[in-house]
Amino acid sequence: MNIIFFDDENRENLLPLTFTRPACELRVGILTIREKWEKHFREKASFITVDYLQEKYPLESGKNNLLINGCILPDAGLLKSIQALKPGTKLVQEDFVIAVRTDEQVNNDLNFLAGIAVDKVEIYSAKLNRVKFCWDLFAFNDLAIRDDFAMLTKGRVSQPIPSSNKCIQPENIFLEEGVKVECSILNAQTGPIYLAKDSEIMEGAMIRGPFSLGEHAQVKMGAKIYGATTIGPECRVGGEVSNSVMMGYSNKGHDGFLGNSVLGEWCNLGADSNNSNLKNNYSKIKVWNYKEEQYINTGLQFCGLIMGDHSKCSINTMFNTGTVVGVSANIYGNGFPPKFIPSYSWGGSEGFKTYRLEEALEVGQRVYERRHIEFNLSDQKILKHLFEITTKYRSW
Repeated sequence: MNIIFFDDENRENLLPLTFTRPACELRVGILTIREKWEKHFREKASFITVDYLQEKYPLESGKNNLLINGCILPDAGLLKSIQALKPGTKLVQEDFVIAVRTDEQVNNDLNFLAGIAVDKVEIYSAKLNRVKFCWDLFAFNDLAIRDDFAMLTKGRVSQPIPSSNKCIQPENIFLEEGVKVECSILNAQTGPIYLAKDSEIMEGAMIRGPFSLGEHAQVKMGAKIYGATTIGPECRVGGEVSNSVMMGYSNKGHDGFLGNSVLGEWCNLGADSNNSNLKNNYSKIKVWNYKEEQYINTGLQFCGLIMGDHSKCSINTMFNTGTVVGVSANIYGNGFPPKFIPSYSWGGSEGFKTYRLEEALEVGQRVYERRHIEFNLSDQKILKHLFEITTKYRSW
């Protein structure tokens, strides 16, 4: 079976995070959405997404294609229904297409569903865990960490936990090979704790589950982390963090608070930077939505910072509740910057100018080199394209 994840019009609700990736590449829990499905199917997948992402995320169509909406989290009931689909069958919930099984060749076209011949439509009536908005990533993170933990550790034995640590319910703590953790408090009473290969927790850290630490990621000394929090691969994190997701390759290395937030890849928060996640009047929080091009109500009382890939802020930066930062923004200065900061912005509360593309690419080259990763042409083309299509938001 040829597994293909497809984006639909909802990807605009997941901007700025989907400016640089298909929806299935979003991390929620321990794994990305794609990685979860691939673990269950034991097959590698390809993508139907917007044209400018296709070089990095290619499509491989075959004669036995299973197309799955990239914003859905798998569970036992949904897996059973999708695996049972016959060729020429579509699985839907109301007007939302969950999956399609087809023997037809498919093209990289977000409107491809309209052209596929379907003999039968099946209705899925059970609860569907669907990532509709960026804040759903931290809202679903508790459930997703638990599900991923159960799948990844089933039938396996953890590496020994060093005796210098204080552990509560150690049976809910799993260490992969090469993990370093000493003189820390690991409380898995509130949810599982998963430490991926070659990750490190330095002395004096206090962690409450559910919690996931990605490969080669690092928790700094004395950090205070509340669940449900995911620190993706190669991240560095310190200070206080609560119910947040760091996708990967990003740094929050110093004191400061990050709560009910999502950081993309290659982000950096300067020392003592903080975000508010609760309004003083306890009202529901509104955030900028790219699809509507206006602020919309999240329905949440707690919502912090949503930051796109490659964005950074200087020391002592303060973010208001529900702040949305685009791709490759550079934020500094006193006071609270606006709640919507467009991609390639350079400045802060006293005003912005455009962050020159050449300079942004130079920084991208440097940060990739620090992680021994090639800053290849496909990555550069994506960032160049984003510079062009986000020009309309930079109207200073």
